[in-house]
Amino acid sequence: MAYLNFDSSKLTKFVHDNELAEMQAMVNAADSELRNGTGAGSDFRDWLDLPTNYDHEEFDRIKKAAAKINQDSKYLITIGIGGSYLGAQMALDFLHNNFYTREEETTQVVFAGNSLSSTYLQDLIELVGDADFSINIISKSGTTTEPAVAFRVFKEILIAKYGEEEANKRIYATTDANRGALKEEADANGWETFVIPDGVGGRFSVLTAVGLLPIAVSGADIDELMKGARDAQNEYVDADLTKNEAYQYAALRNILYRKGFTTELLENYEPNMRMFSEWWKQLMGESEGKDQKGIYPSSANFTTDLHSLGQYIQEGLRNLFETVVKVDKPTKDIKIPSQEGNLDGLEYLQGKSMDWVNTKAYEGVVLAHTDGGVPVMTVHIPDQSAYTLGYTIYFFEVAVGISGYLNGINPFNQPGVEAYKTNMFGLLGKPGYEEIGKKLNDQL
Repeated sequence: MAYLNFDSSKLTKFVHDNELAEMQAMVNAADSELRNGTGAGSDFRDWLDLPTNYDHEEFDRIKKAAAKINQDSKYLITIGIGGSYLGAQMALDFLHNNFYTREEETTQVVFAGNSLSSTYLQDLIELVGDADFSINIISKSGTTTEPAVAFRVFKEILIAKYGEEEANKRIYATTDANRGALKEEADANGWETFVIPDGVGGRFSVLTAVGLLPIAVSGADIDELMKGARDAQNEYVDADLTKNEAYQYAALRNILYRKGFTTELLENYEPNMRMFSEWWKQLMGESEGKDQKGIYPSSANFTTDLHSLGQYIQEGLRNLFETVVKVDKPTKDIKIPSQEGNLDGLEYLQGKSMDWVNTKAYEGVVLAHTDGGVPVMTVHIPDQSAYTLGYTIYFFEVAVGISGYLNGINPFNQPGVEAYKTNMFGLLGKPGYEEIGKKLNDQL
């Protein structure tokens, strides 16, 4: 039995008994495209065997670099956008205390270059203050606007604080192995470099140096992270839908999509899993939203968002289905205390554990939403360990690969993200985009 438990038992009123089996032939074809490289985007499938076929020498260098950063820096400023930061921030939130701050033996990992907010950047500058810090710049090209701007700002501060020679020892570049502006600058200045593999797209890159360096700096166990992913790689290899729960999830979400359930809400019951949802939204949305089709990925954090979204989910437009990622054993638990009187009406809960209450809330919500016409699936994960996270990452990665091919699209490109960049460059007056900028300004 798989380490994770995928529960689709609440779909009986939405999916007939025969429907999943009827998907088997299409799943076999999708699996063949994915495994044999015959499908669109086949050059970007190296994440498939990444947990076993990764650069072990680089992996060791990542751990050594993390140890050095822990010794000489209070902060690691991780600069990147999209897949260049979402996986790392998701992992840090998932694996650490909800109010995670720098501990004695580790460095506080903070993020920049994921927006163009001047206020955010200045707030971060003020947070770092006079403390020792290092930079991890993550970019395939080195010319993506948001991280390039942030890197300029913090590189200038770094050089002013330490001088150019020492500053160069505090910059770690995760970039292309052979080419690009960042690679050229890194080689010229002697920065330690780590590789973004050519065959791994940004949204699949958390288990490369892109995610592993900041995760290791935070004090998390990247060996266990990779072990979990490796075991998942071995588990989710059989195309038989009766045996492969990641493929079941992919097939069932496509069945629901074809019935008009076009929005998927990823839900959890732990506040420190919000960034997991953000990582998942890029993975799913950028992989599947093409050719005027695809499931729209959204998210909610329960029970919190039940007080804002619960009404819509229960009685709004019936185009939603839910996938819950439920932690079966919380990292910590507390008992609800007893007290005299019952003014707050909680006498019936005193002495109960909060996780028991949280789980009963989950069960009640599933029943209510199902009765209200919302299909619900649950991915039960045992805990919030590094091993579990690696396993869960791989579950969703292989699922979206299959799901994309089932829907007849290339799950590994992202042609639509260039449209806004072209407009932005034109409006900013970037060389080569002047005519576009002139036309756009006339429209404003």
